Amino acid sequence: MELTSDKVFTNFDQSLQEFIDSGTLTKKEKAAKLASHIDILSLTRSGLAFLYSKSVELDRAEFFKGTSWNDPDKLVPYLVKGTLKYGHPSSSFETLSELRMLRFAKGEDVHKVVSAADAQSFLEEVIVHNLEFALREPTEETRMRMPERELKKAFNLFGFIMSEMDLKGVYEKLIEEIRLICEQRPIRTSKARELISLVNRRFDTSGNSEKDKAIRVYIDALYSPSKGAKANEGKDAYSEFLKHADEKTLANEALEMGELMNATGLVSGYQAIFLKHIVNEYEDLVPICLDLNDRGIAEWEKYSELVSSLILETVSWDNCQCIYGLARMLRKNLFSRRAVRVGLENLRRIKVNPQVEKRILKSLSNPDAEVTALQYLIGGTIKVLGQPLGVGQGNNPTCQSARGISMWSQHSPAKLIDMIITVSTQNNLIMRFENQNLISNNLIKGLLDQLDYNLDVVSVVMVPHLDKIYNEMMRLSTGRLDDPHKWVNPAMYGQWIQVGFASCYDYMSNSIMDFPGYVRIFYAAFHPDFNGNQHMVYPNPVGIFITSNKGDMIGFHAVSLLRVEKSPKGEVRAYFLNPNNEGRQDWGQNILPSVHGKGEKKGESSLPFDQFAARVYAFHYSPLDVKNRINEVPAEEIQKVEKLARESWGKSYMWNQQTKLW
Repeated sequence: MELTSDKVFTNFDQSLQEFIDSGTLTKKEKAAKLASHIDILSLTRSGLAFLYSKSVELDRAEFFKGTSWNDPDKLVPYLVKGTLKYGHPSSSFETLSELRMLRFAKGEDVHKVVSAADAQSFLEEVIVHNLEFALREPTEETRMRMPERELKKAFNLFGFIMSEMDLKGVYEKLIEEIRLICEQRPIRTSKARELISLVNRRFDTSGNSEKDKAIRVYIDALYSPSKGAKANEGKDAYSEFLKHADEKTLANEALEMGELMNATGLVSGYQAIFLKHIVNEYEDLVPICLDLNDRGIAEWEKYSELVSSLILETVSWDNCQCIYGLARMLRKNLFSRRAVRVGLENLRRIKVNPQVEKRILKSLSNPDAEVTALQYLIGGTIKVLGQPLGVGQGNNPTCQSARGISMWSQHSPAKLIDMIITVSTQNNLIMRFENQNLISNNLIKGLLDQLDYNLDVVSVVMVPHLDKIYNEMMRLSTGRLDDPHKWVNPAMYGQWIQVGFASCYDYMSNSIMDFPGYVRIFYAAFHPDFNGNQHMVYPNPVGIFITSNKGDMIGFHAVSLLRVEKSPKGEVRAYFLNPNNEGRQDWGQNILPSVHGKGEKKGESSLPFDQFAARVYAFHYSPLDVKNRINEVPAEEIQKVEKLARESWGKSYMWNQQTKLW
């Protein structure tokens, strides 16, 4: 155990007393000096133990006053990582805040609002969201961004916390985290794979509890998706096993692999080896290996030649996840569309632009030297076509672009393939806006300063160009006395976007206009009780106010409203795509988007209709369809939505009830 000298402890105590004795004018300066001592003490185990003993004393001396850590009951576990990565002094305040929470969890100090159970749960969540620190296995990105000193602080902090608390809850939370990530079926599965790998290495999963059984399903899906894979570990051993396996054995392998893939959304490298082995000689087993339904089987039988070629050319150990996308494509009968088949045939023959190739390979954590950028690109295209609701924006401010890729995949897949081909070969893109050709390479940068490469391959290729074009459309539409999205959305996404547009936010006055009238239109357009029970045909590009877990305004965000239907329990819910990679955030006011268990399809988030309406600020609709229905919406529904809005993001704006012409 590293020791800290007594002098450092003495200096800290002296600074703490100076802070306590200081007046208003010097308080901030004394707090900064204390934070510097915390920074030094965080580097050793004995220093952390000392800080642990002082943490609540510091809290009571109002060390956190005026900072984000002042109210421990309002802290958010998933924000801890970003603060630690930001470095001193933020990381020092964060360290002390975690130690304070640990004292609450252990019952060594009592807080008037945070119970021991609350504190324990908070720290478990923090560990789950910071496993790279807890297990001293930083990602490449973290190693690049964090100085060695800050990494050491983070490692020490989590080592100390984990040595002082019961980790049973962490194990259970990890299992739940893996389940909910996989339920959303993200295209980029690296996070789920990392978590499963960590659980497999660091926890005993051999027990007979329901939790143990549940996590073994995910572990098996990656590492032993069949009896043959379990008994013949490694690429070479499994390939050799397949050479001598009879048809009955192969049929059992196909069944096990297909069922595990469909249950988890995850694909093992063993399934890639198996699929390539059977595709020519035992093609009747392909639908079983892909766990296809009747529609998918019929599609395979009709287009097996093209699908077999795609499997043989694209699928590999390192490019195996596209098998799930392929199965989804077959289930959706996408190969029955001639334009999709032609697009894929064209994509197979392209030469990837060198700049695009660099972007593709940079997005892969450990690219296989034997897999070309084109193979990764085709695999990525198959994944996006099969999983349109699995598209995410990464840590990029590009929700508009992610939403576009998802929409085109759902309703104009051939157009998307064509755009992928253009950008992949030319590293350029042209889109038309109001009789102007917008050429991405001729435009200034968009919202992106620097691309975060934690994206699926198609997004890495497309987003830099889509972002610049979207930004230019917004620039050209600014100053028209209305929300620019009114013109940009139909031009960007397609002519299926409705011509009517409603927004409660007035750009010119930065105020909220005629909110009751606006909500009435939203209900008349989408709520089945007030729109003649009409179902949505196309996704609707909706603008929402994103709020914190306290309900405070954070900013604007782009989502797609996919459908409005009754849940299995009869509750009218809005089902939507949130492209920010995680559909489960706490939006405050007990507004908690659900991703599973309330009628969601894989990749959807959902909320009760009124809660969703209370966060929407702009949407498209058909004026003719709502014209005769807006007066049927009851006042109590509108009041319910307005109350939620006014008490959350609405506090950031002036409200004007003057009528606005929609």
